[in-house]
Amino acid sequence: MNPLQDKHILLGVTGSIACYKAADLASKLTQAGALVDVVLTAAALEFVSPLTFQSVTGRRAYTEEDLWGAEGHVLHIGLAHQADLLAIAPATANTIAKLAHGQADNLLTLTALASQSPLLIAPAMDGGMYSHPATQTNLTTLEERGALIVGPASGHLASGLEAKGRMVEPGELLGHIRHALAQGGPLSGRQVIVTAGGTHEAIDPVRFIANRSSGKQGFALAQAALDLGAQVTLIAAPTNLEAPVGAQRVDVTSAEQMEAAVLEAVAKADALLMAAAVADFRPAHASEHKLKKDKQIPKIELAFTPDILQQVAKHKAKHGTPKVTVGFAAESQDLLENAREKLDVKALDLIVANDISAEDAGFSVDTNRVTLLYPDGQHRELPLMSKAAVAQAVLEEVQALLKE
Repeated sequence: MNPLQDKHILLGVTGSIACYKAADLASKLTQAGALVDVVLTAAALEFVSPLTFQSVTGRRAYTEEDLWGAEGHVLHIGLAHQADLLAIAPATANTIAKLAHGQADNLLTLTALASQSPLLIAPAMDGGMYSHPATQTNLTTLEERGALIVGPASGHLASGLEAKGRMVEPGELLGHIRHALAQGGPLSGRQVIVTAGGTHEAIDPVRFIANRSSGKQGFALAQAALDLGAQVTLIAAPTNLEAPVGAQRVDVTSAEQMEAAVLEAVAKADALLMAAAVADFRPAHASEHKLKKDKQIPKIELAFTPDILQQVAKHKAKHGTPKVTVGFAAESQDLLENAREKLDVKALDLIVANDISAEDAGFSVDTNRVTLLYPDGQHRELPLMSKAAVAQAVLEEVQALLKE
Protein backbone atom coordinates (compact mmCIF):
# COMPACT_ATOMS: atom_id res chain seq x y z
CA MET A 1 0.00 0.00 0.00
CA ASN A 2 3.05 2.27 0.08
CA PRO A 3 2.93 4.23 -3.20
CA LEU A 4 6.64 5.08 -2.86
CA GLN A 5 7.86 1.51 -2.54
CA ASP A 6 10.32 0.64 -5.34
CA LYS A 7 9.26 3.68 -7.38
CA HIS A 8 11.96 5.40 -9.41
CA ILE A 9 12.15 9.04 -8.38
CA LEU A 10 14.40 11.32 -10.41
CA LEU A 11 15.42 14.28 -8.26
CA GLY A 12 16.78 17.31 -10.08
CA VAL A 13 18.86 19.68 -7.94
CA THR A 14 19.63 23.19 -9.20
CA GLY A 15 21.84 26.00 -7.90
CA SER A 16 20.29 27.28 -4.69
CA ILE A 17 21.27 27.44 -1.05
CA ALA A 18 18.25 25.17 -0.53
CA CYS A 19 20.35 22.30 -1.93
CA TYR A 20 20.85 21.14 1.66
CA LYS A 21 17.10 20.49 1.83
CA ALA A 22 17.32 18.41 -1.33
CA ALA A 23 19.75 16.06 0.40
CA ASP A 24 17.27 15.63 3.23
CA LEU A 25 14.48 15.00 0.71
CA ALA A 26 16.57 12.35 -1.06
CA SER A 27 17.19 10.66 2.29
CA LYS A 28 13.51 10.72 3.26
CA LEU A 29 12.43 9.32 -0.12
CA THR A 30 14.95 6.50 0.17
CA GLN A 31 13.85 5.66 3.72
CA ALA A 32 10.25 5.56 2.45
CA GLY A 33 11.18 2.84 -0.05
CA ALA A 34 11.82 4.83 -3.24
CA LEU A 35 14.74 4.35 -5.64
CA VAL A 36 16.21 7.83 -5.98
CA ASP A 37 18.46 8.97 -8.81
CA VAL A 38 19.81 12.51 -8.57
CA VAL A 39 20.83 14.89 -11.34
CA LEU A 40 22.78 17.97 -10.25
CA THR A 41 23.31 21.03 -12.42
CA ALA A 42 26.69 22.72 -12.60
CA ALA A 43 25.44 25.49 -10.32
CA ALA A 44 24.20 22.96 -7.77
CA LEU A 45 27.75 21.59 -7.48
CA GLU A 46 28.79 24.94 -6.06
CA PHE A 47 26.63 24.19 -3.02
CA VAL A 48 26.74 20.41 -2.59
CA SER A 49 28.61 17.37 -3.92
CA PRO A 50 27.34 14.22 -5.67
CA LEU A 51 28.83 12.19 -2.81
CA THR A 52 26.30 13.74 -0.42
CA PHE A 53 23.41 12.30 -2.42
CA GLN A 54 25.11 8.99 -3.15
CA SER A 55 25.65 8.57 0.60
CA VAL A 56 21.94 8.96 1.46
CA THR A 57 20.45 7.14 -1.54
CA GLY A 58 22.98 4.36 -2.12
CA ARG A 59 22.71 5.15 -5.83
CA ARG A 60 24.69 7.12 -8.37
CA ALA A 61 24.26 10.87 -8.63
CA TYR A 62 24.67 12.34 -12.10
CA THR A 63 26.37 15.59 -13.12
CA GLU A 64 26.93 17.53 -16.31
CA GLU A 65 30.12 15.57 -17.04
CA ASP A 66 28.08 12.39 -17.40
CA LEU A 67 26.21 13.90 -20.34
CA TRP A 68 29.42 13.88 -22.37
CA GLY A 69 30.66 10.49 -21.20
CA ALA A 70 30.53 7.16 -23.01
CA GLU A 71 26.79 6.78 -22.35
CA GLY A 72 25.96 10.46 -22.80
CA HIS A 73 24.02 10.08 -26.04
CA VAL A 74 21.33 7.98 -24.34
CA LEU A 75 21.74 8.81 -20.65
CA HIS A 76 18.97 11.42 -20.49
CA ILE A 77 16.58 9.09 -22.34
CA GLY A 78 17.23 6.22 -19.97
CA LEU A 79 16.80 8.40 -16.89
CA ALA A 80 13.60 9.92 -18.28
CA HIS A 81 11.98 6.63 -19.28
CA GLN A 82 12.60 4.78 -16.01
CA ALA A 83 11.38 7.63 -13.78
CA ASP A 84 7.95 7.29 -12.19
CA LEU A 85 8.16 10.95 -11.17
CA LEU A 86 10.54 13.82 -11.80
CA ALA A 87 10.95 16.25 -8.91
CA ILE A 88 13.06 19.37 -9.24
CA ALA A 89 13.84 20.67 -5.77
CA PRO A 90 15.12 23.28 -5.43
CA ALA A 91 14.09 24.76 -8.77
CA THR A 92 15.69 28.12 -9.56
CA ALA A 93 14.08 30.85 -11.65
CA ASN A 94 16.55 30.04 -14.44
CA THR A 95 15.64 26.34 -14.58
CA ILE A 96 11.92 27.14 -14.37
CA ALA A 97 12.35 29.48 -17.37
CA LYS A 98 14.15 26.76 -19.34
CA LEU A 99 11.45 24.20 -18.57
CA ALA A 100 8.67 26.60 -19.58
CA HIS A 101 10.32 27.35 -22.91
CA GLY A 102 11.50 23.83 -23.72
CA GLN A 103 15.18 24.66 -23.54
CA ALA A 104 17.43 21.64 -23.08
CA ASP A 105 21.02 22.77 -22.58
CA ASN A 106 22.06 20.55 -19.67
CA LEU A 107 21.50 17.00 -18.46
CA LEU A 108 18.58 17.95 -16.20
CA THR A 109 16.60 19.96 -18.75
CA LEU A 110 17.32 17.37 -21.47
CA THR A 111 15.94 14.68 -19.20
CA ALA A 112 12.91 16.80 -18.29
CA LEU A 113 12.12 17.38 -21.97
CA ALA A 114 12.32 13.64 -22.65
CA SER A 115 10.26 12.64 -19.62
CA GLN A 116 6.60 11.63 -19.77
CA SER A 117 6.28 11.12 -16.00
CA PRO A 118 4.59 13.53 -13.56
CA LEU A 119 6.64 16.66 -12.89
CA LEU A 120 6.88 18.31 -9.46
CA ILE A 121 8.61 21.65 -9.08
CA ALA A 122 9.64 23.23 -5.76
CA PRO A 123 10.70 26.83 -6.49
CA ALA A 124 13.46 28.44 -4.43
CA MET A 125 14.64 32.00 -5.09
CA ASP A 126 14.62 35.51 -3.72
CA GLY A 127 11.27 37.19 -3.25
CA GLY A 128 11.65 39.69 -6.08
CA MET A 129 12.67 36.98 -8.50
CA TYR A 130 9.68 34.85 -7.57
CA SER A 131 7.18 37.70 -7.86
CA HIS A 132 8.62 38.93 -11.18
CA PRO A 133 6.02 38.67 -13.99
CA ALA A 134 8.36 36.52 -16.08
CA THR A 135 8.68 33.89 -13.32
CA GLN A 136 4.95 33.95 -12.63
CA THR A 137 4.18 33.50 -16.33
CA ASN A 138 6.62 30.59 -16.56
CA LEU A 139 5.07 28.87 -13.54
CA THR A 140 1.58 29.34 -14.98
CA THR A 141 2.74 27.80 -18.26
CA LEU A 142 4.13 24.77 -16.45
CA GLU A 143 0.99 24.37 -14.36
CA GLU A 144 -1.16 24.47 -17.49
CA ARG A 145 0.94 21.61 -18.86
CA GLY A 146 0.21 19.56 -15.76
CA ALA A 147 3.23 20.27 -13.56
CA LEU A 148 2.63 20.30 -9.81
CA ILE A 149 4.06 23.47 -8.27
CA VAL A 150 4.70 23.12 -4.54
CA GLY A 151 5.49 26.35 -2.73
CA PRO A 152 7.42 28.43 -2.28
CA ALA A 153 6.93 29.32 1.38
CA SER A 154 7.35 32.70 3.01
CA GLY A 155 10.17 33.38 5.45
CA HIS A 156 13.76 34.47 5.85
CA LEU A 157 15.68 34.32 2.56
CA ALA A 158 19.42 34.14 1.86
CA SER A 159 19.35 37.83 0.89
CA GLY A 160 18.21 38.69 4.41
CA LEU A 161 14.74 39.64 3.24
CA GLU A 162 11.49 38.25 4.60
CA ALA A 163 9.43 37.25 1.57
CA LYS A 164 7.92 34.41 -0.40
CA GLY A 165 10.63 32.31 -2.00
CA ARG A 166 11.79 29.63 0.45
CA MET A 167 11.69 26.05 -0.76
CA VAL A 168 9.08 24.11 1.22
CA GLU A 169 10.35 21.63 3.80
CA PRO A 170 11.35 18.11 2.68
CA GLY A 171 8.65 16.43 4.77
CA GLU A 172 5.94 18.36 2.95
CA LEU A 173 7.50 17.61 -0.43
CA LEU A 174 7.60 13.92 0.48
CA GLY A 175 3.85 14.09 1.12
CA HIS A 176 3.18 15.69 -2.26
CA ILE A 177 5.28 13.08 -4.07
CA ARG A 178 3.52 10.29 -2.17
CA HIS A 179 0.11 11.72 -3.07
CA ALA A 180 1.05 12.16 -6.74
CA LEU A 181 2.19 8.55 -7.04
CA ALA A 182 -1.00 7.25 -5.37
CA GLN A 183 -3.25 8.63 -8.10
CA GLY A 184 -5.03 5.89 -10.01
CA GLY A 185 -4.89 3.48 -7.08
CA PRO A 186 -7.56 0.88 -6.23
CA LEU A 187 -9.73 3.44 -4.41
CA SER A 188 -9.40 6.06 -7.13
CA GLY A 189 -12.68 7.96 -7.48
CA ARG A 190 -13.89 6.82 -4.05
CA GLN A 191 -14.88 9.32 -1.37
CA VAL A 192 -13.64 8.31 2.09
CA ILE A 193 -14.52 10.20 5.26
CA VAL A 194 -12.29 9.79 8.32
CA THR A 195 -12.93 11.28 11.76
CA ALA A 196 -10.06 11.67 14.21
CA GLY A 197 -9.14 13.03 17.62
CA GLY A 198 -11.18 13.68 20.74
CA THR A 199 -13.96 16.25 20.97
CA HIS A 200 -13.99 19.07 23.53
CA GLU A 201 -17.24 19.88 25.34
CA ALA A 202 -17.24 23.36 26.88
CA ILE A 203 -17.78 23.91 30.62
CA ASP A 204 -17.03 27.63 30.35
CA PRO A 205 -14.90 29.77 27.99
CA VAL A 206 -11.63 28.28 29.31
CA ARG A 207 -12.51 24.76 30.50
CA PHE A 208 -13.87 21.70 28.75
CA ILE A 209 -14.50 17.97 29.07
CA ALA A 210 -12.23 15.97 26.81
CA ASN A 211 -10.57 12.57 26.44
CA ARG A 212 -7.05 11.27 25.82
CA SER A 213 -7.33 10.65 22.09
CA SER A 214 -4.35 12.03 20.16
CA GLY A 215 -5.86 11.52 16.71
CA LYS A 216 -2.87 9.44 15.55
CA GLN A 217 -4.92 6.42 14.46
CA GLY A 218 -7.42 8.55 12.55
CA PHE A 219 -4.71 10.49 10.76
CA ALA A 220 -3.00 7.20 9.86
CA LEU A 221 -6.30 5.98 8.38
CA ALA A 222 -6.54 9.13 6.28
CA GLN A 223 -3.01 8.56 4.96
CA ALA A 224 -3.75 4.91 4.16
CA ALA A 225 -6.88 5.90 2.22
CA LEU A 226 -4.89 8.52 0.28
CA ASP A 227 -2.24 5.91 -0.50
CA LEU A 228 -4.93 3.87 -2.24
CA GLY A 229 -5.95 6.84 -4.37
CA ALA A 230 -9.11 7.84 -2.48
CA GLN A 231 -10.39 11.36 -2.09
CA VAL A 232 -10.28 11.91 1.66
CA THR A 233 -12.14 14.26 3.94
CA LEU A 234 -10.55 14.31 7.39
CA ILE A 235 -12.87 15.63 10.09
CA ALA A 236 -10.57 16.42 12.99
CA ALA A 237 -11.29 17.29 16.58
CA PRO A 238 -8.62 19.46 18.30
CA THR A 239 -5.14 18.01 17.71
CA ASN A 240 -1.66 19.30 16.90
CA LEU A 241 -1.15 16.75 14.11
CA GLU A 242 -0.56 17.84 10.52
CA ALA A 243 -3.07 16.46 8.03
CA PRO A 244 -1.54 14.25 5.33
CA VAL A 245 -1.02 15.95 1.99
CA GLY A 246 -4.09 15.55 -0.20
CA ALA A 247 -6.67 15.31 2.56
CA GLN A 248 -9.41 17.91 2.83
CA ARG A 249 -9.32 18.81 6.50
CA VAL A 250 -12.40 19.97 8.37
CA ASP A 251 -11.70 21.16 11.92
CA VAL A 252 -14.38 20.80 14.58
CA THR A 253 -14.41 21.10 18.35
CA SER A 254 -17.52 19.56 19.86
CA ALA A 255 -19.54 16.40 19.25
CA GLU A 256 -22.36 18.53 17.88
CA GLN A 257 -20.03 20.16 15.34
CA MET A 258 -18.62 16.77 14.37
CA GLU A 259 -22.12 15.40 13.85
CA ALA A 260 -22.97 18.26 11.48
CA ALA A 261 -19.72 17.82 9.54
CA VAL A 262 -20.14 14.04 9.25
CA LEU A 263 -23.76 14.16 8.12
CA GLU A 264 -22.88 16.73 5.47
CA ALA A 265 -19.92 14.69 4.24
CA VAL A 266 -21.56 11.25 4.10
CA ALA A 267 -24.14 12.36 1.53
CA LYS A 268 -21.66 11.49 -1.23
CA ALA A 269 -19.35 9.16 0.69
CA ASP A 270 -18.37 5.63 -0.23
CA ALA A 271 -16.94 4.92 3.21
CA LEU A 272 -16.94 6.43 6.69
CA LEU A 273 -14.21 5.51 9.18
CA MET A 274 -15.38 6.85 12.52
CA ALA A 275 -12.11 6.78 14.45
CA ALA A 276 -12.74 9.92 16.51
CA ALA A 277 -13.22 9.57 20.26
CA VAL A 278 -16.46 11.51 20.53
CA ALA A 279 -17.39 12.53 24.07
CA ASP A 280 -20.47 10.70 25.35
CA PHE A 281 -21.41 13.54 27.70
CA ARG A 282 -21.30 17.32 27.72
CA PRO A 283 -22.22 19.96 30.29
CA ALA A 284 -25.96 20.56 29.96
CA HIS A 285 -25.39 24.30 30.32
CA ALA A 286 -22.02 25.82 29.46
CA SER A 287 -21.28 28.97 31.43
CA GLU A 288 -21.00 32.15 29.39
CA HIS A 289 -18.27 33.40 31.70
CA LYS A 290 -15.36 31.72 33.44
CA LEU A 291 -16.44 29.90 36.58
CA LYS A 292 -14.69 31.49 39.55
CA LYS A 293 -13.15 29.58 42.39
CA ASP A 294 -15.07 30.34 45.59
CA LYS A 295 -16.16 28.52 48.73
CA GLN A 296 -18.50 26.19 46.86
CA ILE A 297 -17.52 23.69 44.22
CA PRO A 298 -19.74 24.24 41.15
CA LYS A 299 -22.05 21.42 40.20
CA ILE A 300 -21.99 20.50 36.53
CA GLU A 301 -25.05 18.76 35.16
CA LEU A 302 -24.25 16.48 32.22
CA ALA A 303 -26.26 15.69 29.12
CA PHE A 304 -25.77 13.16 26.34
CA THR A 305 -23.96 14.24 23.19
CA PRO A 306 -25.38 13.24 19.77
CA ASP A 307 -24.90 9.61 18.76
CA ILE A 308 -23.29 10.25 15.39
CA LEU A 309 -23.19 6.65 14.21
CA GLN A 310 -26.88 6.20 14.98
CA GLN A 311 -27.64 9.20 12.78
CA VAL A 312 -25.36 7.81 10.06
CA ALA A 313 -27.21 4.48 10.21
CA LYS A 314 -30.51 6.29 9.68
CA HIS A 315 -29.04 8.24 6.76
CA LYS A 316 -27.67 5.07 5.21
CA ALA A 317 -31.00 3.24 5.54
CA LYS A 318 -32.76 6.11 3.76
CA HIS A 319 -30.20 7.24 1.18
CA GLY A 320 -27.74 4.34 0.82
CA THR A 321 -24.66 6.30 1.82
CA PRO A 322 -22.09 5.74 3.06
CA LYS A 323 -21.78 2.36 1.40
CA VAL A 324 -19.40 1.15 4.12
CA THR A 325 -19.38 2.28 7.75
CA VAL A 326 -16.51 1.38 10.07
CA GLY A 327 -16.73 2.05 13.78
CA PHE A 328 -14.08 2.03 16.49
CA ALA A 329 -14.48 0.82 20.06
CA ALA A 330 -11.96 1.93 22.70
CA GLU A 331 -12.72 -0.16 25.76
CA SER A 332 -11.14 -0.78 29.15
CA GLN A 333 -13.12 -3.95 29.94
CA ASP A 334 -15.22 -6.61 28.18
CA LEU A 335 -13.65 -5.59 24.89
CA LEU A 336 -15.29 -8.04 22.50
CA GLU A 337 -18.71 -7.95 24.16
CA ASN A 338 -18.92 -4.16 24.14
CA ALA A 339 -17.59 -3.91 20.60
CA ARG A 340 -20.02 -6.56 19.33
CA GLU A 341 -22.95 -4.68 20.86
CA LYS A 342 -21.85 -1.44 19.19
CA LEU A 343 -21.41 -3.23 15.86
CA ASP A 344 -24.96 -4.59 15.98
CA VAL A 345 -26.79 -1.58 17.42
CA LYS A 346 -25.23 0.89 15.01
CA ALA A 347 -25.50 -1.32 11.91
CA LEU A 348 -21.78 -1.21 11.14
CA ASP A 349 -20.02 -3.14 8.40
CA LEU A 350 -16.91 -3.51 10.54
CA ILE A 351 -15.74 -2.44 13.98
CA VAL A 352 -12.17 -2.03 15.19
CA ALA A 353 -11.82 -2.70 18.90
CA ASN A 354 -8.83 -1.92 21.08
CA ASP A 355 -8.09 -2.21 24.80
CA ILE A 356 -7.05 1.26 25.97
CA SER A 357 -5.75 -0.08 29.28
CA ALA A 358 -2.71 -1.58 27.52
CA GLU A 359 0.40 0.58 27.82
CA ASP A 360 1.63 -0.16 24.29
CA ALA A 361 -1.71 0.40 22.54
CA GLY A 362 -4.49 2.94 22.47
CA PHE A 363 -4.22 6.65 23.17
CA SER A 364 -1.13 8.78 22.40
CA VAL A 365 1.32 5.94 21.59
CA ASP A 366 2.41 5.06 18.05
CA THR A 367 1.40 1.39 18.25
CA ASN A 368 -1.92 -0.38 18.55
CA ARG A 369 -3.28 -3.88 19.09
CA VAL A 370 -6.77 -4.27 17.67
CA THR A 371 -9.44 -6.84 16.95
CA LEU A 372 -11.59 -6.62 13.82
CA LEU A 373 -15.20 -7.74 14.34
CA TYR A 374 -17.59 -8.56 11.49
CA PRO A 375 -21.41 -8.67 11.30
CA ASP A 376 -21.42 -12.45 10.68
CA GLY A 377 -20.01 -13.07 14.17
CA GLN A 378 -16.41 -13.62 13.10
CA HIS A 379 -13.50 -11.66 14.50
CA ARG A 380 -9.78 -11.37 13.75
CA GLU A 381 -7.12 -10.36 16.24
CA LEU A 382 -4.18 -8.38 14.91
CA PRO A 383 -0.82 -8.41 16.72
CA LEU A 384 0.84 -5.32 18.12
CA MET A 385 1.78 -3.11 15.18
CA SER A 386 2.24 0.51 14.25
CA LYS A 387 -0.87 2.60 13.83
CA ALA A 388 0.11 3.02 10.17
CA ALA A 389 0.05 -0.77 9.77
CA VAL A 390 -3.32 -0.97 11.55
CA ALA A 391 -4.64 1.68 9.17
CA GLN A 392 -3.45 -0.32 6.16
CA ALA A 393 -5.15 -3.47 7.50
CA VAL A 394 -8.42 -1.58 8.01
CA LEU A 395 -8.29 -0.05 4.53
CA GLU A 396 -7.75 -3.49 3.01
CA GLU A 397 -11.03 -4.51 4.65
CA VAL A 398 -12.76 -1.36 3.38
CA GLN A 399 -11.47 -2.02 -0.12
CA ALA A 400 -12.89 -5.55 -0.03
CA LEU A 401 -16.24 -4.35 1.34
CA LEU A 402 -16.56 -1.75 -1.40
CA LYS A 403 -15.92 -4.42 -4.04
CA GLU A 404 -18.77 -6.46 -2.58
